[in-house]
Amino acid sequence: MESTRNHLVLVVDDIPDNITMLTAHLRTKGYRTISANDGIEAVKLATNDKPDIIMMDINMPRMNGLDACQQLKERADTKLIPIILVTANSEVKDIVRGFEVGADDYLIKPYNYMEMLARVRSMLRIWDAQQELMRVNQALDELNQNLEKKVMEQVLELERVNRLRRFFSPQIVNTITSENSEQILGEHRREITVVFLDLRNFTSFSEKALPHEVIETIRELHQLVGPIIFRYRGTLERFTGDGMMVFLGDPEPMEDHPNQSVKMCIEIRDKVENLRSTWAKKGYNLALGIGVATGEASLGTIGFEGRLDYAAIGVVTNLSARLCSKAKGGQILISENTFDKIKNDFKTVPRGEIELKGFSSSPQVFEVTEAI
Repeated sequence: MESTRNHLVLVVDDIPDNITMLTAHLRTKGYRTISANDGIEAVKLATNDKPDIIMMDINMPRMNGLDACQQLKERADTKLIPIILVTANSEVKDIVRGFEVGADDYLIKPYNYMEMLARVRSMLRIWDAQQELMRVNQALDELNQNLEKKVMEQVLELERVNRLRRFFSPQIVNTITSENSEQILGEHRREITVVFLDLRNFTSFSEKALPHEVIETIRELHQLVGPIIFRYRGTLERFTGDGMMVFLGDPEPMEDHPNQSVKMCIEIRDKVENLRSTWAKKGYNLALGIGVATGEASLGTIGFEGRLDYAAIGVVTNLSARLCSKAKGGQILISENTFDKIKNDFKTVPRGEIELKGFSSSPQVFEVTEAI
């Protein structure tokens, strides 16, 4: 038996014997059938049961086949169903009229059994192709909608990340957007190296300079120093007016953070020294002091709803800040702990014990001059 894909055929005729004969022929080939005796019933069945093809007589009571065909072709839910008009009228004008109201094919009575089956198969091939095309188009539409949704989600995520990058260092942003951000940003202790940068003579400069000169000078410093900090994978915790606090070794673990921190400070010092010549031409007597300390700190998010920071808190932070306050322009002062970890890679000069505010004892301090 030829494959019929279990198609449903609606047979419409006002003569019961014609319905019986046609449905019998169709069923021997595996088609399912339903039947109607006039156009009104045909429209109702076609609307409710959605047959795959309709074979409809023209001359019927209540509603003829032409009117029924026209109604079905005007409906959105039935207009694609192929309709074969089955009639004894072979006049050209009547056939033309049938095509005008939407008929897809004609079968003239008395018809040949094999011809009828061939016309049905032909119409169903077209019907199946239309249905497959509709399924493919629907699948493509769904795919496009999903793709558009995913693209929009990615665009929004990129916009969110880019907004975050305006306020946080890349390490913090990458951590915030990672799957295990809560675990990484949770409270913990870790050894880090903290760096404080601060301009000397900035207070007196800001008192005398115009507002736009003060802001422009700070921007020049930040634009010069910022990329260097990020290149060394430093976490910029905060801006402190004319200075910055940076730490290395968290949230991205870094085994050689003391070494990398000192390298970063040397590069920053040298770059700012070049910038000083530009400032000097404008009459600005500014220079950068740097303090570096290595030790354990408590790390995690602090703040309140709507405004959070990722912070490093502990003696190491205070020590770095105090060393920075003691550093002269162009000087990098480091703690003894940092010195012990980098002494084989950098030239240093011991500066002895220096009294630092807030510390009960005076720690040993070293100045870094250059890399070995």
